[in-house]
Amino acid sequence: MACSHCTNPVNEEAKEIVAAIGAEPEFAIPLLQEIQRRHTYLPEDLMEAVAEASGIPIARLFGVATFYSQFRFTPQGKHLIRICKGTACHVAGAELLASSISDELGITEGETTGDLLFSLESVACLGCCSLAPVVMIDDEIYGKLTPKKIKGILKEYQNGKA
Repeated sequence: MACSHCTNPVNEEAKEIVAAIGAEPEFAIPLLQEIQRRHTYLPEDLMEAVAEASGIPIARLFGVATFYSQFRFTPQGKHLIRICKGTACHVAGAELLASSISDELGITEGETTGDLLFSLESVACLGCCSLAPVVMIDDEIYGKLTPKKIKGILKEYQNGKA
C-alpha cells in the first residue's frame, strides 16, 4: 500500500518539475519559473515540495523568489494590465490613468481582483512614447488613453473580450 505522502498530487507535480528541470542549486530560477508558468504564481506548498524533491533548501528558493521581481506569491489575474510610468507617459497623465483603473477595478498596483480577472502593475517603460499615456493589457497596447477610454476598454474585457 502506497503512503499518502507519496501519492500527494503536489508531491507528484514537484517530482515532475524537478525531473524536467534538474535538482542542482543552479536550477533554482528555472524551477521557480516552471512553477509560476504552471500556476501564475508560486504556491507555497509546491515550493516546499520542489525543495524536498530537489534537495535545494526552501530558504534558498524563497530567497531567490523574493529577490527577483518576476516572481509572485499570489495568483495573477487572467488579464495582466501594465501601466507605463515612463517620462512621456508620466507627463501625459499616467497617474490619473492609474487612479482611474484602480477606482474601476478596486485594486492598486501589485494586486489582483477578487474574481482573478485582472492583475495590475506599473512598468518603467513600454517603449511606445509617441502613444503616451500607454497601458498594455496582456499583449495588446492601448495608447493616447483617457480615464473614459480605459474604463471602456476594461468593460470590454469584463464582458468577455479574449
